[in-house]
Amino acid sequence: MITFLKAHKRVITFSLVAICALWLVRGIVHRSYFLPYFIVFVTLIFSQLFWIGRVLDIGERFIPGKPRRTWLAVIAAVVWAFFFLAYGRVPYAAYPRLRILIDEIFSVWMVGSWLGFGLVMGFWVVDRGVHGATWAYRYIRGGGAARAGAPDPDAVVLPSPARRRLLRQTAIAVSATPFVAAAYGLLYGRLDVEVTHRRIALARLPLAFVGFRIAQLSDIHISTFMPADEIRRCVAIANQLKTDLVVLTGDYLSWDPAAQGDVVQALAGLRAPYGVFGCLGNHESITQTEESITRLFAAEGIRILRQERAPIQLRGETLNLIGVDDSQPDIKGIKQLVMPDTVNILLVHSVGSADFERAAEFGIDLTLMGHTHGGQLSLEFLRRGLSFARLETPYVSGRYEKSGSQLYVNRGIGTTVIPIRLGARPEITVFELARGV
Repeated sequence: MITFLKAHKRVITFSLVAICALWLVRGIVHRSYFLPYFIVFVTLIFSQLFWIGRVLDIGERFIPGKPRRTWLAVIAAVVWAFFFLAYGRVPYAAYPRLRILIDEIFSVWMVGSWLGFGLVMGFWVVDRGVHGATWAYRYIRGGGAARAGAPDPDAVVLPSPARRRLLRQTAIAVSATPFVAAAYGLLYGRLDVEVTHRRIALARLPLAFVGFRIAQLSDIHISTFMPADEIRRCVAIANQLKTDLVVLTGDYLSWDPAAQGDVVQALAGLRAPYGVFGCLGNHESITQTEESITRLFAAEGIRILRQERAPIQLRGETLNLIGVDDSQPDIKGIKQLVMPDTVNILLVHSVGSADFERAAEFGIDLTLMGHTHGGQLSLEFLRRGLSFARLETPYVSGRYEKSGSQLYVNRGIGTTVIPIRLGARPEITVFELARGV
C-alpha cells in the first residue's frame, strides 16, 4: 500500500485537491461560473501545499532528527487548521484584539501565498520555455546532430554556482513581494478612500439640473475591519463634497444582522439639500434585514427605494430616481416607474448584461451600482478587466455605455471575505450632470 501511494503520489494529491475544490465551489450553481471558480480554488489549495512545503524546508534546517519533516508537517497542519477555523469566528465583543490579529494574519497569508504561488508558476513556465527554446535552437543549428543523443533540455546549460545563488535569491525576493503587497492592502489599501469625479452627459437632462451633483457611496459592509468610526470618516468626506444629492447602492451589512443599527446610525450623518436615497444589496437579503433596515433608515430621514421612484424637483423640472432591491429576480418591474421626457436614474446593487440592455429599452438614462468592490484584488491599473470580479460580471468598475444608456460601477468602501484591497481603492463618486450626448 505504501509503495502504491508513493508511486501515485502526484495523481492522488491532485485528485484530493480537485475534490476539495469541487466541495468549495459547490454553492456556485451557474454553470458559466463553475470553471473559473474551480480553477481559482485549485490554485489556492495548491498554493497552500506549496508554501507549507517551503516552510517545512526551512524548519528542517533547524530541527535535528530523522522524522523531523513528519513532525513539522503535523505542527504546520495544526497551525493552519487553527487559523482557518478561527478566521472570522472569534467573538469580537469578548476578544477584539485576538479576533483582529487572527483575521489579519490569515488574510495576509492567504492572499500572499496565492499571489506568490502564481508568480512562482509564471517563472517556472518562462524557465521551461527558455530551456525548450534553447534546446530547439541548438538542435536546429547543429543540423540534427542531437538525433543520436536526444539530450535532456535541462542538461543543455548548467548554470554556474554564482548564477544559481542569484536565481535563488531573486526567487525568494519575488515570492516575498505578494506577502508585502497583501500587508499593504490590509493596513493601508483598504482605508485609502479615493474621491472620483465624473461628468455625465445626458441628452434628456432638464436645464435646471445642469451642474447638479450627486455623491454615490456603496458596499459599506460594517464589520470588524469597517467599524462605525471608519464609516463616519467616509460620511465626513462625502459631506465635505457638498453635493446636491447622496445615493447609497446597497450592502450596508456584512454577515451580522445585529450590526444594522450601528451602520444606520453611522450613515445618518449624511447631508444633502435634495436628500439621501438608497437601495438594498444582496447582504441585506442574506441577513434577512431588508424590512428592518429600511425602517431604521426611514427613521433617520434616509429613504430606501424598493421597487419605487422618487421624483426630484428643481425649479419646476423633474429628475426621476428609481430604486430596486437586489433580491428581485430581474428589473422588469421598473418599466412602470420610468417617467417619459426626463432623465431616469436607476439605483441598483448589481446588474447583469441582460438587465443593463433591458434598462436601456425601458428608458433608463443612468444606472448606478456597486457590488463588485472593483474586484478588491485587481490589476485594472494595468489593463481594464484584469480583476476577480470579471468571473461574475463584465462590469467591474467605472463607466460603461450601451444602447444610449450609461452605467457606473462604484468600487465601494468596505470589504468582504478578506479585509484587503489591492489595485481597487475604496471609492466615493461625485457625478456632475451635464446636458449632451
